[in-house]
Amino acid sequence: MNAPSWRLSAACRGMDPEVFYPQRGDSTAAPKSVCRGCLVSEECLEFALANGEKFGIWGGVAERERRKLRRLRLRALAVAV
Repeated sequence: MNAPSWRLSAACRGMDPEVFYPQRGDSTAAPKSVCRGCLVSEECLEFALANGEKFGIWGGVAERERRKLRRLRLRALAVAV
């Protein structure tokens, strides 16, 4: 599988991926701080949402936050229809 081209510009490029997969109960502040300065964090988040990523920090957003975002988007879509 080819990596999406936006990953070439990611602030996390070359970092240890484990940083973005904190253990349950661990702080997410460090990986989120990397994402805050990233030029492609929106693309990263959209990739995670589109692919159902269940673990890790993607685009500065943890899984629990992504689930909430998915629910909000589904509600907005339902209202629009």
